[in-house]
Amino acid sequence: MLISRHTAAPSLLYTVSCRDESWKSMAKYCMEDVPDLLKDESVDNVPALLSRLVKSLPANAGNLIKWVIEVRRQEEGGSGLSKEEEERLILKEMILQQVRDTELFRLVHELQFTKQPCCSCSYSSDDDSFTRIAASVCCQGAALLTGNLSSKDGFCCRETCFKCVQVDGDGPKTVVTGTAVSGVNEQSVDMLLPISTLETSVCNSNSSNEVVKYPSRTDILTVLLLALHPSTWVGIKDERLKAEFQSLISTDILHDDLKREILHLRRQLHYVRSCKEEEYGDPVPQSH
Repeated sequence: MLISRHTAAPSLLYTVSCRDESWKSMAKYCMEDVPDLLKDESVDNVPALLSRLVKSLPANAGNLIKWVIEVRRQEEGGSGLSKEEEERLILKEMILQQVRDTELFRLVHELQFTKQPCCSCSYSSDDDSFTRIAASVCCQGAALLTGNLSSKDGFCCRETCFKCVQVDGDGPKTVVTGTAVSGVNEQSVDMLLPISTLETSVCNSNSSNEVVKYPSRTDILTVLLLALHPSTWVGIKDERLKAEFQSLISTDILHDDLKREILHLRRQLHYVRSCKEEEYGDPVPQSH
């Protein structure tokens, strides 16, 4: 038997996370709530269907699918990117932009911002409290890099800030730097941040009202809908609506990079479904 590692990561930007118990409520939503919502015969158009799905999301819906941030020790004398880091970051940015190029993303984005146009509202805001996310990633990265993952005294992020790094031939890339402390230990880290390539970068943005350029809640919700198994939507009663919605979530219309991400997420969600069914005592269905 020959055991070898994959030559490339199965996914680059998104992954299913079951680090806390919140995955159970999202598994219930995907397995039970969504099929029940689709039985409503009064829903006769895609925006109405999406609105019903969004309104019914659990409060911790954003905890199931996470976007991946690459973390490294802070470089002495600068935050330049190696060729390999640059290539990985470019691929992540391509996938992010491919998500935003889909018609499904446009509809989800319009739905959230039309319903509550203010920029400071809780769920419709795509800000997603990036300062909080960056601080959390900074602490996790510092613990990983120092080998203190199991330490009772966790790291606390002291500060984070954005930096723009010029990359030859590809414009500025965004690096978030942070410093985490734990007792007398201190670790500085760089977080390589993918930015939506066709939008104005945070490096030269001067408007707080612009659409967030890094992966946001709207991206995560779009990816979740794409990653749900196609059989999820067979319960839609209106045949015209079913055909229209299935065309929006079909992997056949996706670019190859995004398609690989979505298919990987589907495999992960299948394992989540299996775990939830074992909890119910039901047999695990065969994968298709």
